[in-house]
Amino acid sequence: MTPPSGGAARRLSDRQRLNWLRLIRTEGVGPATFRDLINRFGSAESALDMLPELAARGGSARRPRIASEAEAQAEMARAAAFGARFVAVGEADYPPVLRHMDAPPPLIAVKGEAAVLQLPAVAIVGARNASLAGIKFARRLAAELGREGYAVVSGLARGIDAAAHTGSLDTGTIAALAGGLDRPYPPENVDLCEAIAARGALVSEMPFGWEPRAKDFPRRNRIVAGLALGLVVVEAARRSGSLISARLAGEMGRLVFAVPGSPLDPRAAGTNGLLKQGAILVTGIDDVVSQVAPLAGRPPPVPDALDEPPDFSATPPPGDDDRARVVEALGPTPVDVDEIIRHTGLHPAQVFMILLELDLAGRLERHSGGAVSLLVDDA
Repeated sequence: MTPPSGGAARRLSDRQRLNWLRLIRTEGVGPATFRDLINRFGSAESALDMLPELAARGGSARRPRIASEAEAQAEMARAAAFGARFVAVGEADYPPVLRHMDAPPPLIAVKGEAAVLQLPAVAIVGARNASLAGIKFARRLAAELGREGYAVVSGLARGIDAAAHTGSLDTGTIAALAGGLDRPYPPENVDLCEAIAARGALVSEMPFGWEPRAKDFPRRNRIVAGLALGLVVVEAARRSGSLISARLAGEMGRLVFAVPGSPLDPRAAGTNGLLKQGAILVTGIDDVVSQVAPLAGRPPPVPDALDEPPDFSATPPPGDDDRARVVEALGPTPVDVDEIIRHTGLHPAQVFMILLELDLAGRLERHSGGAVSLLVDDA
Protein backbone atom coordinates (compact mmCIF):
# COMPACT_ATOMS: atom_id res chain seq x y z
CA MET A 1 0.00 0.00 0.00
CA THR A 2 2.59 2.55 -1.08
CA PRO A 3 1.05 5.93 -1.93
CA PRO A 4 1.57 6.94 -5.57
CA SER A 5 4.45 9.34 -6.06
CA GLY A 6 2.89 11.11 -8.99
CA GLY A 7 0.51 10.85 -11.89
CA ALA A 8 -3.20 10.16 -11.68
CA ALA A 9 -4.58 9.20 -8.30
CA ARG A 10 -6.29 5.83 -8.09
CA ARG A 11 -9.86 5.38 -6.95
CA LEU A 12 -11.13 2.31 -5.14
CA SER A 13 -14.15 0.47 -6.44
CA ASP A 14 -17.11 0.09 -4.08
CA ARG A 15 -16.08 -3.52 -3.46
CA GLN A 16 -12.49 -2.55 -2.69
CA ARG A 17 -13.60 0.21 -0.33
CA LEU A 18 -15.84 -2.24 1.52
CA ASN A 19 -12.98 -4.70 1.95
CA TRP A 20 -10.56 -1.96 3.00
CA LEU A 21 -13.04 -0.95 5.69
CA ARG A 22 -13.43 -4.58 6.81
CA LEU A 23 -9.67 -5.02 7.03
CA ILE A 24 -8.92 -1.85 9.00
CA ARG A 25 -11.82 -2.62 11.37
CA THR A 26 -10.49 -6.13 12.00
CA GLU A 27 -9.04 -6.89 15.42
CA GLY A 28 -5.31 -6.31 15.59
CA VAL A 29 -4.98 -4.54 12.24
CA GLY A 30 -3.60 -1.00 12.46
CA PRO A 31 -2.26 1.25 9.68
CA ALA A 32 1.19 -0.37 9.54
CA THR A 33 -0.21 -3.91 9.59
CA PHE A 34 -2.77 -2.95 6.95
CA ARG A 35 0.00 -1.64 4.70
CA ASP A 36 2.06 -4.82 5.06
CA LEU A 37 -0.95 -7.04 4.37
CA ILE A 38 -1.84 -5.17 1.18
CA ASN A 39 1.78 -5.22 0.02
CA ARG A 40 2.01 -8.95 0.70
CA PHE A 41 -1.31 -10.17 -0.68
CA GLY A 42 -2.16 -7.51 -3.24
CA SER A 43 -5.69 -6.78 -2.04
CA ALA A 44 -7.70 -6.43 1.14
CA GLU A 45 -9.94 -9.28 0.05
CA SER A 46 -7.03 -11.71 -0.22
CA ALA A 47 -5.58 -10.45 3.07
CA LEU A 48 -8.88 -11.06 4.86
CA ASP A 49 -8.84 -14.67 3.66
CA MET A 50 -5.30 -15.19 5.02
CA LEU A 51 -5.73 -13.55 8.45
CA PRO A 52 -6.64 -16.69 10.45
CA GLU A 53 -3.67 -18.63 9.05
CA LEU A 54 -1.24 -15.77 9.66
CA ALA A 55 -2.41 -15.29 13.25
CA ALA A 56 -2.03 -19.01 13.91
CA ARG A 57 1.53 -18.99 12.54
CA GLY A 58 2.32 -16.10 14.85
CA GLY A 59 1.28 -18.15 17.88
CA SER A 60 -2.30 -17.01 18.45
CA ALA A 61 -4.53 -19.66 20.00
CA ARG A 62 -7.73 -18.06 18.78
CA ARG A 63 -9.12 -16.87 15.47
CA PRO A 64 -8.98 -13.08 15.03
CA ARG A 65 -12.30 -11.29 14.91
CA ILE A 66 -12.72 -10.15 11.31
CA ALA A 67 -15.23 -7.41 10.52
CA SER A 68 -18.05 -8.86 8.45
CA GLU A 69 -19.44 -7.50 5.20
CA ALA A 70 -22.68 -6.68 6.98
CA GLU A 71 -20.85 -4.65 9.64
CA ALA A 72 -18.85 -2.73 7.04
CA GLN A 73 -21.95 -2.06 4.94
CA ALA A 74 -23.79 -0.84 8.03
CA GLU A 75 -20.98 1.59 8.86
CA MET A 76 -20.91 2.87 5.29
CA ALA A 77 -24.66 3.42 5.40
CA ARG A 78 -24.29 5.25 8.71
CA ALA A 79 -21.59 7.47 7.23
CA ALA A 80 -23.70 8.28 4.17
CA ALA A 81 -26.68 9.18 6.35
CA PHE A 82 -24.38 11.48 8.35
CA GLY A 83 -23.18 13.17 5.15
CA ALA A 84 -19.69 11.69 5.40
CA ARG A 85 -17.58 9.52 3.12
CA PHE A 86 -14.57 7.21 3.41
CA VAL A 87 -11.45 8.36 1.57
CA ALA A 88 -8.57 5.94 0.95
CA VAL A 89 -4.87 6.78 0.96
CA GLY A 90 -3.79 7.39 -2.63
CA GLU A 91 -7.15 8.81 -3.71
CA ALA A 92 -7.37 12.39 -4.93
CA ASP A 93 -9.37 13.62 -1.90
CA TYR A 94 -6.94 12.18 0.64
CA PRO A 95 -4.97 14.99 2.37
CA PRO A 96 -1.62 15.14 0.55
CA VAL A 97 0.54 15.84 3.61
CA LEU A 98 -1.13 13.11 5.67
CA ARG A 99 -0.34 10.67 2.86
CA HIS A 100 3.38 11.23 3.42
CA MET A 101 3.47 10.37 7.12
CA ASP A 102 4.79 7.03 8.31
CA ALA A 103 1.94 4.46 8.07
CA PRO A 104 -0.90 6.87 7.25
CA PRO A 105 -4.47 5.82 8.07
CA PRO A 106 -5.60 3.63 5.13
CA LEU A 107 -9.14 5.05 5.34
CA ILE A 108 -10.37 8.25 6.91
CA ALA A 109 -13.96 9.32 7.39
CA VAL A 110 -14.45 12.87 6.12
CA LYS A 111 -17.32 15.32 6.34
CA GLY A 112 -17.16 18.79 4.86
CA GLU A 113 -15.38 20.62 2.08
CA ALA A 114 -12.87 18.43 0.25
CA ALA A 115 -10.99 21.51 -0.99
CA VAL A 116 -9.97 22.43 2.57
CA LEU A 117 -8.07 19.15 2.88
CA GLN A 118 -5.94 20.07 -0.13
CA LEU A 119 -4.70 23.36 1.33
CA PRO A 120 -1.27 23.53 2.96
CA ALA A 121 -2.00 23.32 6.68
CA VAL A 122 -0.61 24.40 10.03
CA ALA A 123 -1.74 22.81 13.29
CA ILE A 124 -2.39 24.89 16.42
CA VAL A 125 -2.78 23.06 19.73
CA GLY A 126 -2.54 23.89 23.40
CA ALA A 127 -4.01 23.83 26.87
CA ARG A 128 -7.67 23.08 27.53
CA ASN A 129 -7.59 25.42 30.54
CA ALA A 130 -5.96 28.15 28.47
CA SER A 131 -5.54 31.73 29.62
CA LEU A 132 -7.51 34.53 27.96
CA ALA A 133 -4.25 35.77 26.44
CA GLY A 134 -3.48 32.34 25.01
CA ILE A 135 -6.98 32.00 23.53
CA LYS A 136 -6.75 35.46 21.97
CA PHE A 137 -3.32 34.72 20.48
CA ALA A 138 -4.41 31.33 19.07
CA ARG A 139 -7.54 32.83 17.50
CA ARG A 140 -5.60 35.70 15.96
CA LEU A 141 -2.81 33.45 14.67
CA ALA A 142 -5.36 31.09 13.10
CA ALA A 143 -7.17 33.97 11.39
CA GLU A 144 -3.90 35.35 10.01
CA LEU A 145 -2.80 31.92 8.75
CA GLY A 146 -6.14 31.57 7.02
CA ARG A 147 -5.70 34.90 5.26
CA GLU A 148 -2.30 33.68 4.07
CA GLY A 149 -3.95 30.66 2.40
CA TYR A 150 -3.32 27.97 5.04
CA ALA A 151 -5.85 25.62 6.57
CA VAL A 152 -5.67 25.40 10.36
CA VAL A 153 -5.77 21.96 11.99
CA SER A 154 -6.63 21.18 15.59
CA GLY A 155 -8.35 18.58 17.77
CA LEU A 156 -11.67 20.23 18.78
CA ALA A 157 -10.68 20.31 22.45
CA ARG A 158 -11.54 23.12 24.84
CA GLY A 159 -9.32 26.17 25.08
CA ILE A 160 -6.63 26.63 22.45
CA ASP A 161 -8.06 24.06 20.02
CA ALA A 162 -11.47 25.70 20.00
CA ALA A 163 -9.90 29.14 19.59
CA ALA A 164 -7.84 27.94 16.61
CA HIS A 165 -10.93 26.50 14.90
CA THR A 166 -12.99 29.63 15.59
CA GLY A 167 -10.31 31.93 14.23
CA SER A 168 -10.04 30.01 10.95
CA LEU A 169 -13.69 29.11 10.48
CA ASP A 170 -14.13 31.52 7.57
CA THR A 171 -10.92 30.54 5.76
CA GLY A 172 -10.65 26.78 6.28
CA THR A 173 -10.24 24.69 9.41
CA ILE A 174 -9.88 20.94 9.92
CA ALA A 175 -10.89 19.14 13.11
CA ALA A 176 -9.46 15.69 13.83
CA LEU A 177 -11.72 13.72 16.15
CA ALA A 178 -10.73 11.07 18.70
CA GLY A 179 -14.03 9.22 18.28
CA GLY A 180 -16.38 8.65 15.38
CA LEU A 181 -17.46 11.68 13.39
CA ASP A 182 -20.88 11.33 14.97
CA ARG A 183 -19.41 11.38 18.48
CA PRO A 184 -17.67 14.77 18.86
CA TYR A 185 -15.97 15.55 22.16
CA PRO A 186 -16.30 17.57 24.35
CA PRO A 187 -20.09 18.10 24.35
CA GLU A 188 -19.82 21.90 24.60
CA ASN A 189 -18.09 21.99 21.21
CA VAL A 190 -20.88 20.21 19.31
CA ASP A 191 -22.08 23.48 17.75
CA LEU A 192 -18.53 24.34 16.75
CA CYS A 193 -18.15 20.86 15.25
CA GLU A 194 -21.28 21.39 13.14
CA ALA A 195 -19.98 24.77 11.96
CA ILE A 196 -16.66 23.18 10.96
CA ALA A 197 -18.48 20.45 9.01
CA ALA A 198 -20.45 23.12 7.12
CA ARG A 199 -17.47 25.33 6.26
CA GLY A 200 -14.34 23.26 6.82
CA ALA A 201 -13.74 19.54 7.32
CA LEU A 202 -14.03 16.88 10.01
CA VAL A 203 -11.66 13.89 9.91
CA SER A 204 -11.49 10.66 11.90
CA GLU A 205 -9.97 7.21 11.53
CA MET A 206 -12.27 5.76 14.19
CA PRO A 207 -15.52 3.85 13.51
CA PHE A 208 -18.86 5.61 13.44
CA GLY A 209 -20.51 5.43 16.83
CA TRP A 210 -17.16 5.17 18.62
CA GLU A 211 -17.13 7.04 21.93
CA PRO A 212 -13.63 8.44 22.48
CA ARG A 213 -11.59 6.98 25.33
CA ALA A 214 -8.48 8.42 26.97
CA LYS A 215 -6.19 6.17 24.92
CA ASP A 216 -7.78 7.35 21.66
CA PHE A 217 -6.56 10.94 22.00
CA PRO A 218 -2.88 10.19 21.20
CA ARG A 219 -4.14 8.62 17.95
CA ARG A 220 -6.09 11.81 17.31
CA ASN A 221 -2.95 13.83 18.05
CA ARG A 222 -1.07 11.77 15.46
CA ILE A 223 -3.61 12.76 12.82
CA VAL A 224 -3.43 16.43 13.85
CA ALA A 225 0.36 16.38 13.46
CA GLY A 226 0.22 14.35 10.25
CA LEU A 227 -2.17 16.72 8.49
CA ALA A 228 0.08 19.76 8.89
CA LEU A 229 3.42 21.04 7.64
CA GLY A 230 4.10 22.44 11.10
CA LEU A 231 2.57 22.42 14.57
CA VAL A 232 2.31 25.43 16.88
CA VAL A 233 1.94 24.87 20.63
CA VAL A 234 0.45 27.97 22.26
CA GLU A 235 0.16 26.89 25.91
CA ALA A 236 0.96 23.54 27.48
CA ALA A 237 1.81 22.28 30.93
CA ARG A 238 4.73 19.92 31.50
CA ARG A 239 2.45 16.88 31.24
CA SER A 240 0.21 17.72 28.34
CA GLY A 241 -1.32 16.03 25.32
CA SER A 242 -0.06 18.97 23.29
CA LEU A 243 3.50 17.90 24.04
CA ILE A 244 2.62 14.45 22.69
CA SER A 245 1.45 16.16 19.50
CA ALA A 246 4.71 18.11 19.35
CA ARG A 247 6.77 14.94 19.80
CA LEU A 248 4.81 13.15 17.09
CA ALA A 249 5.20 16.12 14.75
CA GLY A 250 8.96 16.12 15.28
CA GLU A 251 9.17 12.36 14.64
CA MET A 252 7.28 12.87 11.36
CA GLY A 253 9.70 15.54 10.21
CA ARG A 254 7.20 18.36 10.69
CA LEU A 255 8.21 21.78 11.99
CA VAL A 256 7.54 22.34 15.69
CA PHE A 257 6.79 25.86 16.94
CA ALA A 258 6.15 27.13 20.47
CA VAL A 259 4.83 30.38 21.91
CA PRO A 260 6.85 31.56 24.92
CA GLY A 261 5.11 32.31 28.19
CA SER A 262 5.74 33.53 31.70
CA PRO A 263 7.92 31.21 33.79
CA LEU A 264 5.41 31.84 36.58
CA ASP A 265 2.53 30.32 34.61
CA PRO A 266 2.44 26.49 34.71
CA ARG A 267 0.55 26.56 31.40
CA ALA A 268 3.73 27.87 29.77
CA ALA A 269 6.10 25.29 31.27
CA GLY A 270 5.66 22.88 28.37
CA THR A 271 6.05 25.49 25.63
CA ASN A 272 9.08 27.03 27.28
CA GLY A 273 10.52 23.53 27.56
CA LEU A 274 9.96 22.98 23.83
CA LEU A 275 11.87 26.18 23.08
CA LYS A 276 14.81 24.92 25.15
CA GLN A 277 14.72 21.73 23.06
CA GLY A 278 14.95 23.65 19.78
CA ALA A 279 11.36 24.45 18.82
CA ILE A 280 10.92 27.55 16.66
CA LEU A 281 9.90 30.58 18.71
CA VAL A 282 6.63 32.21 17.69
CA THR A 283 5.52 35.71 18.60
CA GLY A 284 3.63 36.44 15.38
CA ILE A 285 2.46 35.17 12.01
CA ASP A 286 5.77 35.86 10.24
CA ASP A 287 7.60 33.39 12.47
CA VAL A 288 5.36 30.60 11.17
CA VAL A 289 4.86 31.57 7.53
CA SER A 290 8.56 32.19 6.90
CA GLN A 291 9.26 28.56 7.85
CA VAL A 292 6.30 26.72 6.30
CA ALA A 293 6.06 28.69 3.02
CA PRO A 294 9.08 26.93 1.44
CA LEU A 295 7.45 23.57 2.29
CA ALA A 296 3.97 24.38 0.98
CA GLY A 297 4.76 23.30 -2.56
CA ARG A 298 6.31 19.95 -1.70
CA PRO A 299 5.58 17.05 0.66
CA PRO A 300 7.38 16.91 4.01
CA PRO A 301 10.15 14.36 4.50
CA VAL A 302 9.10 10.92 5.67
CA PRO A 303 11.04 9.66 8.72
CA ASP A 304 13.43 6.77 8.21
CA ALA A 305 11.14 3.78 8.73
CA LEU A 306 9.57 0.89 6.86
CA ASP A 307 8.97 3.06 3.78
CA GLU A 308 9.15 0.42 1.06
CA PRO A 309 8.52 -3.16 2.22
CA PRO A 310 10.45 -5.72 0.21
CA ASP A 311 8.83 -7.97 -2.38
CA PHE A 312 7.34 -10.77 -0.27
CA SER A 313 7.23 -13.06 -3.31
CA ALA A 314 10.97 -12.84 -3.89
CA THR A 315 11.92 -15.49 -1.34
CA PRO A 316 10.50 -18.70 0.13
CA PRO A 317 8.16 -18.27 3.12
CA PRO A 318 9.86 -18.40 6.53
CA GLY A 319 10.06 -21.67 8.41
CA ASP A 320 9.62 -22.45 12.09
CA ASP A 321 13.36 -22.07 12.75
CA ASP A 322 13.28 -18.63 11.12
CA ARG A 323 10.37 -17.61 13.33
CA ALA A 324 12.21 -18.79 16.43
CA ARG A 325 15.28 -16.72 15.50
CA VAL A 326 13.22 -13.55 15.09
CA VAL A 327 11.32 -14.10 18.36
CA GLU A 328 14.63 -14.72 20.14
CA ALA A 329 15.98 -11.44 18.76
CA LEU A 330 12.98 -9.50 20.05
CA GLY A 331 12.27 -8.35 23.58
CA PRO A 332 10.35 -5.67 25.46
CA THR A 333 12.80 -2.97 24.32
CA PRO A 334 12.00 -1.43 20.89
CA VAL A 335 14.46 -2.36 18.15
CA ASP A 336 14.77 -1.29 14.52
CA VAL A 337 13.74 -3.86 11.93
CA ASP A 338 17.06 -3.38 10.13
CA GLU A 339 18.84 -4.59 13.26
CA ILE A 340 16.67 -7.72 13.35
CA ILE A 341 17.51 -8.41 9.71
CA ARG A 342 21.25 -8.00 10.33
CA HIS A 343 21.19 -10.07 13.51
CA THR A 344 19.21 -13.01 12.09
CA GLY A 345 20.73 -12.98 8.59
CA LEU A 346 17.26 -13.62 7.13
CA HIS A 347 15.95 -12.04 3.96
CA PRO A 348 14.05 -8.80 4.71
CA ALA A 349 10.89 -10.29 3.18
CA GLN A 350 11.05 -13.20 5.61
CA VAL A 351 11.51 -10.89 8.60
CA PHE A 352 8.62 -8.71 7.48
CA MET A 353 6.38 -11.75 7.15
CA ILE A 354 7.28 -13.07 10.63
CA LEU A 355 6.66 -9.64 12.17
CA LEU A 356 3.32 -9.49 10.39
CA GLU A 357 2.36 -12.90 11.81
CA LEU A 358 3.40 -11.85 15.32
CA ASP A 359 1.46 -8.62 14.97
CA LEU A 360 -1.73 -10.41 13.94
CA ALA A 361 -1.27 -12.83 16.84
CA GLY A 362 -1.19 -9.90 19.26
CA ARG A 363 2.42 -10.51 20.24
CA LEU A 364 4.09 -7.48 18.61
CA GLU A 365 4.03 -3.79 19.51
CA ARG A 366 4.90 -1.15 16.92
CA HIS A 367 6.65 2.07 17.90
CA SER A 368 7.32 5.39 16.21
CA GLY A 369 10.03 5.35 13.58
CA GLY A 370 9.25 1.75 12.60
CA ALA A 371 10.74 0.09 15.71
CA VAL A 372 9.08 -3.03 17.13
CA SER A 373 9.09 -4.93 20.41
CA LEU A 374 7.71 -8.20 21.71
CA LEU A 375 4.73 -8.06 24.02
CA VAL A 376 5.60 -10.16 27.07
CA ASP A 377 2.85 -12.19 28.69
CA ASP A 378 2.84 -11.35 32.40
CA ALA A 379 0.81 -14.44 33.26
